[in-house]
Amino acid sequence: MKTSTDRRWLIVIGTIIVQMGLGTIYTWSLFNQPLVDHFGWQLNSVALTFSITSLALALSTLFAGKLQDKWGIRRLLTCAGIVLGAGLIISSQVSSLWMLYILAGVIVGAADGTAYITSLSNLIKWFPERKGLISGISVGAYGTGSLIFKFINGSFIQSAGVTQAFLFWGLIVMIMVVGGSFLVREAKISQEQKIQNGRIQKNYTVKEMLKTKEAYLLFVIFFTSCMSGLFLIGIVKDIGVKMAGLDIATASNAVALVAIFNTSGRIILGALSDKVGRLRVVSGALLVTAAAVSVLSFVHLNYGLFFASVAAIAFCFGGNITVFPAIVADFFGLKNQSKNYGIIYQGFGIGAISGSFIASSLGGFIPTFKLIAVLSIVSVIIAMTIKSPGNGNPKAKDKSNTGKIGSFSPDTRAS
Repeated sequence: MKTSTDRRWLIVIGTIIVQMGLGTIYTWSLFNQPLVDHFGWQLNSVALTFSITSLALALSTLFAGKLQDKWGIRRLLTCAGIVLGAGLIISSQVSSLWMLYILAGVIVGAADGTAYITSLSNLIKWFPERKGLISGISVGAYGTGSLIFKFINGSFIQSAGVTQAFLFWGLIVMIMVVGGSFLVREAKISQEQKIQNGRIQKNYTVKEMLKTKEAYLLFVIFFTSCMSGLFLIGIVKDIGVKMAGLDIATASNAVALVAIFNTSGRIILGALSDKVGRLRVVSGALLVTAAAVSVLSFVHLNYGLFFASVAAIAFCFGGNITVFPAIVADFFGLKNQSKNYGIIYQGFGIGAISGSFIASSLGGFIPTFKLIAVLSIVSVIIAMTIKSPGNGNPKAKDKSNTGKIGSFSPDTRAS
């Protein structure tokens, strides 16, 4: 019989497989122009699909925790994998934009978000002593899936055509998510409270969390972190051409650079947060982001400055979105992690669409970068001063010497 440690690492492997499958949706940009060429649609109309996907992904995280409570993690991931794969497979048969919006947008986005937040939160519960590292592994796998499938989906589009590419993509993702789910087991927190920093930590419900000022302050920080990274990802090639004077081929290399540094930031800063403190990592990352966008705003760009600034923003963005699930768990407890983080995660959805609207309102890249710099500094101040909400009375000494009251560990029973 396997030890509990062996079992936990099998769950890590299963979650990595699931997250890699989910991360493939970030290859959508590969499909824009081929769909335009195949159907004669407008590029902006086709590109809107991914905005719908991102919004559906974010909104679905609000309800994913409740579904997990009813169905259990394994059944939920299985269903999400089937729905996600089916949405992509049926997208191979679409003949109108509204069908593409419903299938590849709403259905795929909702299934992806549901599986993303529940598998991530479940894994963190299994490793309460390494929340940052584990979050980095999980979210890093999501980014790795995107990076690997840029080549796989690109090959499918080139060899079989864009419609057949949806079919192959859907089949692979369905196998990955459903297959990975069989290695995942439910982590049940067996008691309501634990000792953290010498205080009794409470497991907040969503309603209780929303009554604290800390929830809204964390939302501001997360929104700022997400908007800076997501805005850059969407326009990085254009910045290279228009602001740094690079040719299109050279500027396009920044797309791969963003993916590499984004993924590495997730793993490195996630692990670092366990050692030096999560809010310190977030504060440092936001300071670097503020400096990088200031360079883009005020300095005459050359090849080196452009790539250094882009790499810094991508690295910090990846790290911040990795550390935040652990911060929410630290502040509000592990028991309701999926639901609580689902609320804070709306900063991702709003951040995804805000950058473009702000750029349109302010008149371009540079004014938007200046605003991001200001918001980043404000968020640094918040991150340096915010503290976990009151978690009960201090406990002078924990007689068990385990730092816990009663038993606070994942339930090792079979799910």
